[in-house]
Amino acid sequence: MDRFPKAANVDFHSPLDLSKAAAAVLDDEGRISGWGSSAQRLLGHAPEDVLGQSAARLLAANPGQRLSALCRAHRPRSTVLDLCCRDGRTLRTAVTFSPLAHRGAAATIVVAADLETLRSWEAQLALLQGMATESQVGLTIFDTGMRVVWANVATDLELAGIAQYIGRPAADLFPEGEFISRHHPPDEDQIMEHVLTTGEPIMGMHYRGRAPADPVREHVWSCSYHRLVDARGEPLGLYEESLDITDRYRAQERLSLLVRAGKRLGASLDVRRTAAELADVAVPQLADEVLVDLPPAVIEGRQPPTGSAPGHSLLRMHGRTPEEFRTSPVSYPPSSPQALSLSTSRPVVDAAPSEAPGEAGPAASHSSLFVPLLTRDAVLGLATFRRSSNPDPFGPEEQTLAVELAERAAVGIDNARRYTSQHAAALVLQRSLLPQHLPELSAVDVAYRYLPADSRVGVGGDWFDVIPLSGARVGLTVGDVVGHGVHAAATMGRLRATVRTLALLDLDPAELLTRLDDLVAQYSESEADDGLRDEALGVTCLYAIYDPVSGRCVWASAGHPPPIVADANGSVALSALAPGPPLGLGGLPYENVELSMSSGSLVALFTDGVVEDRRTDIDSGIDRLAHVLTWQRCPVEELCDRALSSLPPGPQADDATLLLVRTRRLGADRVVDLELPPDPAMVAEARTLTERQLTAWGMPELSFTAALVVSELVTNGMRYATGPVLLRLIRDRCLLCEVSDNAHTAPHLRRARRDDEGGRGLFLVAQMSQRWGTRYTASGKTIWAELASP
Repeated sequence: MDRFPKAANVDFHSPLDLSKAAAAVLDDEGRISGWGSSAQRLLGHAPEDVLGQSAARLLAANPGQRLSALCRAHRPRSTVLDLCCRDGRTLRTAVTFSPLAHRGAAATIVVAADLETLRSWEAQLALLQGMATESQVGLTIFDTGMRVVWANVATDLELAGIAQYIGRPAADLFPEGEFISRHHPPDEDQIMEHVLTTGEPIMGMHYRGRAPADPVREHVWSCSYHRLVDARGEPLGLYEESLDITDRYRAQERLSLLVRAGKRLGASLDVRRTAAELADVAVPQLADEVLVDLPPAVIEGRQPPTGSAPGHSLLRMHGRTPEEFRTSPVSYPPSSPQALSLSTSRPVVDAAPSEAPGEAGPAASHSSLFVPLLTRDAVLGLATFRRSSNPDPFGPEEQTLAVELAERAAVGIDNARRYTSQHAAALVLQRSLLPQHLPELSAVDVAYRYLPADSRVGVGGDWFDVIPLSGARVGLTVGDVVGHGVHAAATMGRLRATVRTLALLDLDPAELLTRLDDLVAQYSESEADDGLRDEALGVTCLYAIYDPVSGRCVWASAGHPPPIVADANGSVALSALAPGPPLGLGGLPYENVELSMSSGSLVALFTDGVVEDRRTDIDSGIDRLAHVLTWQRCPVEELCDRALSSLPPGPQADDATLLLVRTRRLGADRVVDLELPPDPAMVAEARTLTERQLTAWGMPELSFTAALVVSELVTNGMRYATGPVLLRLIRDRCLLCEVSDNAHTAPHLRRARRDDEGGRGLFLVAQMSQRWGTRYTASGKTIWAELASP
């Protein structure tokens, strides 16, 4: 189907053309001597009705004198006449009288056309003339060989004269230009060939280049191509319409630039990346180079310096990745435009910029725009927009755009600065809440690694602890608070302190987790009322107790991954522990799992960040960690390094905490057990055994103190127990004295009055030992005391 079905009705022939106009011949007396068929079509009169008659009869008014004057004229005359049609209508016509002399006979040829039709044709002609001479739309005609044939004045001005291009190919007009629209072939020859071959016009192609009349500036045109055909429909060539849309295109680019800036600036919460993002967004649409200068305090996440002293030292940002990042000092004299921008907090344009002291790089830019990076509180720094290839200075609209970009960048930089400050504070808080130094214990050899999550994720809530317990035992714990940030770190610190407090009560792992679960539920309820939903609702924890005397290890889990155990031969096995629910949920009990360990066994306690990754499943991570434990003979410090080095490369999505424990057994030469029947006379035997054993251990200086403590503890057990009493002496880093019985009543320390006969035993024990306490067992209780080695 023809795209323009009414195109055939467009006719650019003049209505007064002899092939179309009504024609008649008048003699010298004004009588009609010739009457053409075109005259009959216009007025309706047949030749036999008008031939020989006076032409004045056809005039609608004032017929005589005016017609005679027109017929006697010696040169062509044109006028407007109202003519009578045969059907009685009056038709206003444009009439031209042309005198004709032949062989002495005088005659006048009259050509007439409908005045309205003539006016319409004249309007079309004026349109064509305007397009050729006054239109801002460039028109260029090419022949079928795609060579220049004709161009209007607009094209002539852009090309600095069209005559030099007549007969030359289209590619010669803008040899360095290019199409930036991608919905058609980007080659002009292919586009023109397509239009010539198919007749399908191509419109709205954006073309970028430099016009010969303005070679230093880059322009953008909207171009359309149409085929030209003759009356028979054969191609004559094609013509190109081009309109300079540089200003509109740049306005659209500025709008799209602001959209991109809104998506990118400040998304990273990193000062360095935000500065690089400003350069990425603004180059090359607004400037050829963007420089960002910031005070050291802002880069480090601290509060920016108050005031905006022009001579204040700044650091110029270089590099767009952490590996490339570096800074170089730069300062501006008070008289420099940079200092003026900083002091007035307004943009300053420098058409002939010079390099400031301390700046690096060439000063070959045509124009520079200095824009301060402002927040509500302070001036964060300075952004410099430079142009080197574009000779135009920054106009008002471009200055407004640069200010808008600088404002968005300043918000992003300030948010990144605040985030850096808060992240650093949270990291300091978290690390201050974690153990700074692990205790030296005979029961275990311990090493740990804590790898914080990537800074973009935030500080997490992992924790671990190694807790010395009575009887040379050791408590081991790891936990993980769901979430990130200061609140997670604070929750972690609170839970770690609670676990340590409960552990020192000598609770078994399942009982400890049950009490911790109740406390976490209370925390969550109280903070939910304040609108601070506690991350502890998702906290997991594992707690274990290792006894180096028996070699028993007991643990329980609240939603935490079970430990991995490797025996002294390097054989690795996963624990059969079935984790209970995470803390704070309640409802289900926690169960203990007991395992007998040989000396030199390895136990790996870890958080999910060690074994879980977005790219791999948790089973693969556990297998990876288990493989590391097969290197059983390596020092635990080296094993920790091997475990973390096996993590997948890239940023950590969560904190990774690993606690490696190599167990030791206390030999029989360091532990003495004596079961005493419930007879008060056995107190003396216990005291004698103690003195003899300390002499054998080379600790005779402790004999008196230890004998007194043992006698008081055994006496207390004999008094309240109904069965035998067990005395245990352990030579560790200190002397441990333990007395176990089947009574469940707890002894209480009290101050005896002067007239009391008893009540001073535990007081003496407390005064002579560095620590003492009571722990409960399935069969009763154990009272213990630690005496410092001399």
